[in-house]
Amino acid sequence: MPISKIFGRRARLAVSALIAGASFIAAPVHAESKGTVKLAYVEWSSTVASTNVVKVVLEKAGYDVKNISLAGAAMWQSVATGDADALLAGWLPTTHEDYFKKLGDKVDDLGVNLDGTKLGLAVPAYTKIDSIDQLNDHAKDLNNEIIGIDPGAGLQRLSGEVVKKYDLKLRLRDGSDATMTAALGNAIKNKEDIVVTAWTPHWMFSRWDLKYLDDPKGVYGGAEQIHTIARKGLKKDMPEAYAILKNFSWTAEDMGKVMLANEQGGDPYENAKKWVEENPEQVKKWLGNS
Repeated sequence: MPISKIFGRRARLAVSALIAGASFIAAPVHAESKGTVKLAYVEWSSTVASTNVVKVVLEKAGYDVKNISLAGAAMWQSVATGDADALLAGWLPTTHEDYFKKLGDKVDDLGVNLDGTKLGLAVPAYTKIDSIDQLNDHAKDLNNEIIGIDPGAGLQRLSGEVVKKYDLKLRLRDGSDATMTAALGNAIKNKEDIVVTAWTPHWMFSRWDLKYLDDPKGVYGGAEQIHTIARKGLKKDMPEAYAILKNFSWTAEDMGKVMLANEQGGDPYENAKKWVEENPEQVKKWLGNS
């Protein structure tokens, strides 16, 4: 769907209604609370991990926190309109380039919270394919398809460009992080060939032996960074929460531990609490206590 339609009046009203409803059913703010911080996120394993960790840290600082699950475009829109306070999943400069071009002047970029990300197409290490331009020769083995994620994701948009620029005879399937990894796991279990849209950091690289396909045309670009994006006015309204969000940064290794714990079971919030308890020095830096 074109971004112009995504950000149409109907979409804005739907996002506002969804967030308003989420706020209504949330637990009431306690007297000692410094207020409620609304964190918008998309159901990607990396974003679930970072958002829950930040939720726990903000709660330690005395805030109530509401995590609001949205599609990628709506996530950015909610922060730009002030319906949400922040997001931890601004993949720049490539993945969310379109969103940032349209909404960058309506939000505050608080900087990088994770460095050294990567996007591309990945296959099991046993697959006899090393480059995107070899996919057509193995289309039948791959069931003539690329297993993708949600259609609102920047990775999915870039993968559509890959199909066009390489003139691939494979169909890019929409899905989600969960459906993509389920298909990948099933293929590996049966020693079958499969190609999926992939990004680092992601727990699947810890669980399975995978490899990125070379991208000789450079469609996916180079390494990216994940940014924290806040609504305009948050610094004035909640300066301490703003400072914590600005201070937040961690490594792909740290994120990977939380993602893998989430994938292996248990509640993401409880897994985030455990990680925070086990990393007090890092948390002190985010809270500004060091």
